[in-house]
Amino acid sequence: MKVSQRTVRLALTEPLRISRSTMAAREAVWLSVEHDGLQGHGEAVTSVYYGLDVDTLGRLMHDRSPWLARFADPESALEELRGHGLAGTPPAVTAAVESALLDLVGKRAGVPLHTLLGAVGPPSAATARTVGITSPERAGAQAARLVRDGFSVLKVKAGSPDPADDLARVRAVRAAAPRARLLLDPNGAWRAHEAERLLHRCAALGVEAVEQPVAPGDPEALARLAARSPLPVIADEDAVGHEDARRLAGRVQGINVKLAKCGGVGAALRIAELVAGSGTELMLGCLTASTLGIAPAVHLADRARWTDLDGHLLLAHDPWTGIAGVDGTVRASRRPGLGVRPRDGGGVRP
Repeated sequence: MKVSQRTVRLALTEPLRISRSTMAAREAVWLSVEHDGLQGHGEAVTSVYYGLDVDTLGRLMHDRSPWLARFADPESALEELRGHGLAGTPPAVTAAVESALLDLVGKRAGVPLHTLLGAVGPPSAATARTVGITSPERAGAQAARLVRDGFSVLKVKAGSPDPADDLARVRAVRAAAPRARLLLDPNGAWRAHEAERLLHRCAALGVEAVEQPVAPGDPEALARLAARSPLPVIADEDAVGHEDARRLAGRVQGINVKLAKCGGVGAALRIAELVAGSGTELMLGCLTASTLGIAPAVHLADRARWTDLDGHLLLAHDPWTGIAGVDGTVRASRRPGLGVRPRDGGGVRP
């Protein structure tokens, strides 16, 4: 198999502020694997939180190329990846390698990824759309516009220095979108002694669930908070991989599974199997990425209670197309593999 990679910059339509940072752009590394005239593609994006800058990503992708090239076909490489993994490889890179292989295997078989995974038809789901930390007035205006566009689920970022600002933002969004489902995400910014009171206030405002209200690093404290919470608590930063999910299964109401965090589709399915019947449900989340990076998770959208796959919708220009979402619903394509294709050519063969 032939392997190539390309680095691109993904600019956001407007900067997105969360509790720990403000982001205006993100770099992505695209991995392409070719066999018998067909190509499969995967994407990994930079992340300060996970310690992956563009140089590190590029080097890691390059270092895995000889491993991929030694296989006679993508099916053999995927079997090896699923059986033994890629030792010492960050989950985001493993997920990108797996994505490229799944894309190519699906194209060779002439079926979409969800069919390979056993789904009867193409999954679709109402995706949350993120409203960043901003003034209540601006948040309300954004919410009203998003609802007009067709979004029925809104995720409000929280974590302002004064929690009263978070509550004011939620009130403004609720007033502008009275029938929308509301999620809240402080990204671990709330202080532990305030979190329980804030959760009760959020419940009174009609928030459906809250992600990672308190700082990660103490999953026992998160579980205790979830046991007292009047609304579902979804672990995110405290639930990176399979072992974290095992520790929290049945003790929090939800786990945010991001493929770049856990290591890809196979790892996500193992987490789903682990928590099944435990009382802990799945949220499918993402990093800001192109359609190429979001697509593998869309093929799992029928397995989650909450879907937050709007990373591609935050971009000023998405270089790929194929999963929709601008009307509030992401849809897996019926095309083979991931079902995505470069927009306007993009210099990459589908």
